[in-house]
Amino acid sequence: MAFSNALILCFFLAINMAVPTLATVYTVGDTSGWAIGDDYSSWASDKTFAVGDSLVFNYGAGHTVDEVKESDYKSCKTGNSISTDSSGATTIPLKKSGTHYFICAVPGHCIGGMKLSVKVVSKPSSSSSTAPSATPSSSGKPSPSDSTPTTTTTPTKQNESSATIVSPFLAMFFTVTWIFRYILV
Repeated sequence: MAFSNALILCFFLAINMAVPTLATVYTVGDTSGWAIGDDYSSWASDKTFAVGDSLVFNYGAGHTVDEVKESDYKSCKTGNSISTDSSGATTIPLKKSGTHYFICAVPGHCIGGMKLSVKVVSKPSSSSSTAPSATPSSSGKPSPSDSTPTTTTTPTKQNESSATIVSPFLAMFFTVTWIFRYILV
């Protein structure tokens, strides 16, 4: 009886490890990176950002990635950032739903186009959609940032981190191998 329970437990453990995570890693601006002159609204328009995804900003010296409030984003006002980084490779994990705003705080850069807003949903969509969507705030009332329509689509495989898909399958393989080697032999 204990042997069959252990086998069933190992089977369910292996199945749970085999389910790939749906987190996506987005490189802001793709190969262009975070630079003056790019249109980040267009870049973001065909993507669905979900809680658990990450944004990777790649940029050269003389730039920053600052997360700011909506009002500072719209006015390109600096000095009141939620977070800031100037390392050249900034990864921002998207931990909560809602609209997130990013600018380069170097004078003139935000006005020159180095600004990005992304609407983050609680769960990724399983099908493509071109209809605007709004996420209510926790109070049940739409927040001011929810009124901005956004076109969204499901991310393609080229944007996904292969590590999030491969490693669960390797874990399942090793678990099943262990089961056969130590329990069934």
